[in-house]
Amino acid sequence: MNLKLKEARIKKGYTAKYMAEQLNISKPFYSQLENDRRTLSYIMAIKIADILKTKPDKLFYDDFKERMK
Repeated sequence: MNLKLKEARIKKGYTAKYMAEQLNISKPFYSQLENDRRTLSYIMAIKIADILKTKPDKLFYDDFKERMK
């Protein structure tokens, strides 16, 4: 699970439904991204970070690094 993503979303007070609407995707698809059941594209990572007003590396780099081990 991408805890940083979920924590950042909750900290902003955003629901998964809100994120999905902003990304123009379904809520189940967004939930799958948040729960690592879908592969996150570079473009989607940038869009998510933009909505959350942060940088993609802050949200996704540690998870990526962990998968590379």
